[in-house]
Amino acid sequence: MLTTLPDGEIAGLLAREMVEAKLAACVNILSPCRSIYRWEDSIQEDGEVPLIIKTTVERYPALETFLRQRHPYQVPEILAIDTNDGLTDYLRWAAAATQP
Repeated sequence: MLTTLPDGEIAGLLAREMVEAKLAACVNILSPCRSIYRWEDSIQEDGEVPLIIKTTVERYPALETFLRQRHPYQVPEILAIDTNDGLTDYLRWAAAATQP
């Protein structure tokens, strides 16, 4: 899953909460970036911190609910990235790490 947050402090807080709650096996907090986007019919430009969130299909609904409740944006970017293949051992680890 991919999301962006307004700063590193919020990104770190939410990433830790996701892993502690077993909603994510791992969260990568990437370097800040600049986002240019249209919002309410005007062009906006803001700094953001992208997160790559490793979870499972089974945990996606709970993770989406968590992000909708805790994310500071009115309409947060929540993009599920379908994984068709990957290292089997890693995928097993991610599944085990997100078992409620």
